[in-house]
Amino acid sequence: MRPWIGLVAGWLTVTVLAMTAAGELARRDALAELRQQAEANAVLHAAVLRSELEKQRSVPVVLAQDPEIRALLAGPGPDRADRVSAKLEALALQTRAAAIYVLDDQGFAVAASNWREPTSFVGSNYAFRPYFTGAIARGDAEFFALGTVSGRPGLYLARRIGTADVPLGVVVVKVEFDGLEAEWRGTGEPAFVTDARGVVLVTSEPDWRFRRSRELTALERQDILADQTLSGQALTPLPFRDEPGTVVRITDGLRTGEWMVARVRTDTPGWTLHLLDPVGRALVGSTNNARIIALLVVTLIATAAGVMLRRRQQAAARAVAEEASRTELERRIDERTLELRDTNSRLSSEIKERRRAEASREVLREELFQASRLATLGQIAAGVAHEINQPVAAIRTHADSATAYIERGDPDGARRNLVRVAELTGRIGTITDELRAFSRKASRTVSAVSPATAIDGALLLIGHRLRESGVRLNRTGNEQIRVMADPVRLEQVIVNLIQNAFEAMTGEATLDPTLTIDVSSDRERVDIVIADNGPGIDPAIAASLFTPFVTTKDKGLGLGLVICRDIVAGFGGELSLRSTTGGAAFVISLKSTP
Repeated sequence: MRPWIGLVAGWLTVTVLAMTAAGELARRDALAELRQQAEANAVLHAAVLRSELEKQRSVPVVLAQDPEIRALLAGPGPDRADRVSAKLEALALQTRAAAIYVLDDQGFAVAASNWREPTSFVGSNYAFRPYFTGAIARGDAEFFALGTVSGRPGLYLARRIGTADVPLGVVVVKVEFDGLEAEWRGTGEPAFVTDARGVVLVTSEPDWRFRRSRELTALERQDILADQTLSGQALTPLPFRDEPGTVVRITDGLRTGEWMVARVRTDTPGWTLHLLDPVGRALVGSTNNARIIALLVVTLIATAAGVMLRRRQQAAARAVAEEASRTELERRIDERTLELRDTNSRLSSEIKERRRAEASREVLREELFQASRLATLGQIAAGVAHEINQPVAAIRTHADSATAYIERGDPDGARRNLVRVAELTGRIGTITDELRAFSRKASRTVSAVSPATAIDGALLLIGHRLRESGVRLNRTGNEQIRVMADPVRLEQVIVNLIQNAFEAMTGEATLDPTLTIDVSSDRERVDIVIADNGPGIDPAIAASLFTPFVTTKDKGLGLGLVICRDIVAGFGGELSLRSTTGGAAFVISLKSTP
């Protein structure tokens, strides 16, 4: 019992020490990382401020050289002043400046961008403003203050017009930072700019404007009030100590929390940008994670020590238990092995039986299609006999004529009749060969086949029925195309489809029955379309037309189209029903040869 008490006491002591040390180290690392992040964010904010100011600083420089403004200062006049004011108004809209105005050498505004407004600067005297006196003396000046009319804070950029000896006047551009302050406010990181005396000028927090970031001397306070920067605003201190690289706590409305202070100089002399980066969640998260990891590590070590202690105490008992477990495990393994062998044996038998069933099904399907071919062959046998009777009768006539020519001593006439006999005999042979090819079983291999040849063979077998029934045949398409298929099986599919189209047109009262066979191709596929103008397919069974035992014929079995589709699929193709306005159209889609 005592070893376990000592282990628990040691675990508690080490856990407290490890969590404290890990939390402090994690806090230091997190602060260092947050300090770098805050400095980087401050640099980005300063870059945005610099970009905005550089754009606005170029405006007074350009306007100071404007000949129309110089002419106005040299010889004032109402019309000339209105033209200059209109130009300044348009320029203020383009540059998003708060106001642009021109002062003469006495400080009177002679033109302004707000000349149409009730608060127009025109006629007002601004000689008392530091930016006017500074621009007249030095050539240019910048001054941040509240507007005497609008009361809105902004930066006044002034540029002298003329020379120091003969000044004509001053052009002034007032820049307000509402858009920039709103952009900073949207980042969730309070940012503000102070002048050389530490007074806040530009800020994302309106309540902090004109507050001070450090203590002011009496002289500095008098100077600030003398140049009208504050206009009565109290120079109260900020609600935190502005020391860069430190973490401050703010208890001021929405910004309550801990923040990392960062500071960076700007291009504007005396201006410094300050940024507050939130640190509360990051510090808490890093500290808690480090403490949790320390707790887990110490707990794992204590657990390992406990396991070792437990093993020593139960070594003998565990040895007996392991032996008994091993014996029981071997027995279960033997039982499980026997079960697996029996299961494997049954599975092997089921696989063999399944293969035999699939082989039987394939044989049955082939036999069924062979029976269908023979049945079709029986249907067309009478017509083929008619096709053969005509050349046989012609052979007899030409043979008798050849005998007569021989008896008359006309060998040329006899030769012509015998040549005709040979041609008719060849035609009979072609018909009988096509019958034998149609009746025999096809091979399983595919090769390059001409669809035109397969169509010719099918029409040779069933064409007489079309002619006798008055069915008009319309063949179109490219006859030079070749596809990948088995020639015999492709011909059998075409015969079946032509036979179905023929029966559909002759079984109903179809006016001008027409069978259309078209062969078309693209880069990879060839479509053989067999269409009729018969009654068409009932939409109720169109979706299940290729399902076994579904048929539109009174005496049909519903297997012909199913077998034909399987044959075409064996070629790597597809047999489908195409939607038409009248009749039915079946499409055999096959792979084209290179």
